[in-house]
Amino acid sequence: MIRSLLFLLLGPLVITWAVAKPLNVLFIAADDMNCDLGAYGNPQVKTPHLDQLARAGVRFDRAYCQQPLCGPSRASLMTGLRPDTLNMHTLKHELRQKNPDVVTLGQLFKNNGYFSARAGKIYHYGNPSMIGTDGNDDPATWTERYNPAGIDKTREKDIINYGPNKGLGISMAWWDPVSEDEEHTDGMVASKIIELMKEHKDEPFFLAAGFFNPHCPYVAPRRYFDLYPLEEISIPDLNEGKADLEDVPPMAIQRDTRNWPYFFKGITVEQARKCKQAYYACNSFVDAQVGRLLSALEEHGLVENTLVVFWSDHGYFLGEKGLWYKRKAFERSARMPLIFSGPGITSGGTCKRTVELVDLYPTIADYAGLTPPGKLDGRSLRPLLTDPAAAWDKPAITQVWHSTKSYGYSIRTERWRYTEWMRGKAGRELYDHDKDPNEIHNLARNPEHKETIARLARRLKAFDHQPR
Repeated sequence: MIRSLLFLLLGPLVITWAVAKPLNVLFIAADDMNCDLGAYGNPQVKTPHLDQLARAGVRFDRAYCQQPLCGPSRASLMTGLRPDTLNMHTLKHELRQKNPDVVTLGQLFKNNGYFSARAGKIYHYGNPSMIGTDGNDDPATWTERYNPAGIDKTREKDIINYGPNKGLGISMAWWDPVSEDEEHTDGMVASKIIELMKEHKDEPFFLAAGFFNPHCPYVAPRRYFDLYPLEEISIPDLNEGKADLEDVPPMAIQRDTRNWPYFFKGITVEQARKCKQAYYACNSFVDAQVGRLLSALEEHGLVENTLVVFWSDHGYFLGEKGLWYKRKAFERSARMPLIFSGPGITSGGTCKRTVELVDLYPTIADYAGLTPPGKLDGRSLRPLLTDPAAAWDKPAITQVWHSTKSYGYSIRTERWRYTEWMRGKAGRELYDHDKDPNEIHNLARNPEHKETIARLARRLKAFDHQPR
């Protein structure tokens, strides 16, 4: 009788304690990954594990970076502050120089008793030059950090480079060794996070897996290349690409004009096809590592108490409009994959609202019940993770910055992308995504859209913080 009474009295408390257990975070980053993924509706690209993650949670179809360049994009999402707020627009290692008191996302968790660790690339690293080092990492973010280096770093001489001999960090280069996943840096990253997951499964953790792929050079085990027969890889027509750029302000493609197409002088269509094959192979290689991480969560009974966030730092061109790489204000460069899965998140949800990487910090802190210090520039996505179709009137802002005399800001709503170069002095762009998802027809000079431009320009002005 006494035992029954104790059970009735203590049972609800036991349930309360289980619910109140701190939420773990598995934070998974890809480098330069666009939305050419099976999980985003591209049937050619095989990503079964990202498909699985999307079915378990919410996939954001209109997610955008703050700047399509690794350094400022990653610093922004790790602080919840825009590049202008941080005064960071380049690849320089200056987060703490310019923002000594900022509390980063991982640091927030560490300060609240979590084990915070990363393996691989979360902040900017030169790839492959900084693999195996701390790169531009922020030590205050982590309890522990790890920098594995695989054959993609130790055997750089075997990588085939089509471009000029100026290093591999910006290159049209690939390699398909007959190798095992764990011989590569990204395979080692996954293995280290799995090891840390096992070691710290009984305490709250924030674990960040920073994959270097599919950033160039495009290196993955050969079996991932074999998923994409070269004869099935197509490249957009160059004549159509050139026509697409005729109504674009010169500043929008100033980095690409000199050696158009494909960024480097002399690159052939066949070489571009080979690099695209290699990029797709790297996407599938990253997907396999994501699968290993998800399996480890299940093995250690952590699925029900872990928030999983998958993101890339920006999008990527693969020959569309004859362009390659990122650092442009077009959709292809500004948009990237973003998937959330975990307790309290809708399963199999697809969200069409415009969201930003700067929203990750407040969202993850919100789910963990942690209070960020000071005001953040992003907004918690929690309403959309509960109901992906919920009302949401927040645009996404992407900026491209080359110098104080060459920059642009772009605003994306669910229908429109509007871009100003040097506040319109160097040109404007307007694209109607309901009718023109590939941004072929610049409507900025069309008088029929004068009111739309004026309305979007007013909204954009609030985000332009360059000196006037």
